[in-house]
Amino acid sequence: MRIAVDAMGGDNAPHTLVEGALQALRDSSGELEVLLVGDRDLLEAELVRSHRMDGLSIVHASEMVGMGEAPTVVLRRKRNSSIAVATDLQKRGEADAFISAGNTGAVVASTLITLGRLEGVTRPAIISPFPSKKGICTVLDTGANVECKPENLLQFGIMGSLYVSHIFGVGEPKVGLLSIGEESSKGSDLTQEAYRLLSDSGLNFIGNIEGRDILKGTADVVVCDGFVGNVILKFTESIFETISSSINAKVKMNPFGRVGTYLLKSAFDKLREEFNYEEYGGAPLLGVDGVTVICHGNSSAKAVKNAIKVAERLVRERVNDRIKERLGKEACEGTKSFEKGPDSGHRISGSWQGIN
Repeated sequence: MRIAVDAMGGDNAPHTLVEGALQALRDSSGELEVLLVGDRDLLEAELVRSHRMDGLSIVHASEMVGMGEAPTVVLRRKRNSSIAVATDLQKRGEADAFISAGNTGAVVASTLITLGRLEGVTRPAIISPFPSKKGICTVLDTGANVECKPENLLQFGIMGSLYVSHIFGVGEPKVGLLSIGEESSKGSDLTQEAYRLLSDSGLNFIGNIEGRDILKGTADVVVCDGFVGNVILKFTESIFETISSSINAKVKMNPFGRVGTYLLKSAFDKLREEFNYEEYGGAPLLGVDGVTVICHGNSSAKAVKNAIKVAERLVRERVNDRIKERLGKEACEGTKSFEKGPDSGHRISGSWQGIN
């Protein structure tokens, strides 16, 4: 199992990327190889401060992509960036998967152009896990597509259902469509038509759900466009930090509150762990002909390690093969129109936003 890591991407590169790779190798059973992609001199200097391990190698890339650079600029002018080189390693079969904490738009664009889409997929989707009262609620799309069509949301439901089934072991994942009301008549033209398609899909579709239902665990898979999904993702990330800061401020105002806080420490620690994105590693980009996991721009070494584990699991469970099989079946049953049309080409634009 060879995982390519964009060692120059993210707010804390290359240190956290290198440390995360080392942690993943320590936890592995010896079947993992990590390819650190980036400036060789910088990475060699970083490894001098760490304990270099078997299974770790460096692939030189002379350029790096800034977090604010437009995807189109990167594709045209930075052909030797760590993102481009890492994606190309997978294209050539020299890596089984690729992870990056760098510029999400550039990662999506490079992956889509270099690897292409899975047969039958009209749009890829970033899939993100959210903690809920009943376990994990998985939401897609959370940033790959600002605008979507009903057919895209149907495919998100299919891909998300297969992902949750094979990665989290949920037998018949409940799929919900994010809208402004539970009734099928509620929502935009997009959600109303998507409701109809999902109802006829054979998925375990439970209908429309509202934003409050995500953390309640009403559905295992929640489908929405990338604009809405990314807003939800960023808002959820802020919840625990805001609550924690507020509690700390109140405690300082009341000395007796410190005693109660101490007694509740274990509960607070548990809550912090559940809402910590580091525990989930990264967000897979489903629908591309390869395995790409996108990490938070501020990922720690622990988050990078867990992202590598997510990538390993995606490869071992053959999630892409299962998506192709299911979408091939859909095409045979009369939905072949999803494979071609206005979205069949590669769209590269500055509208791609992500989880950085």
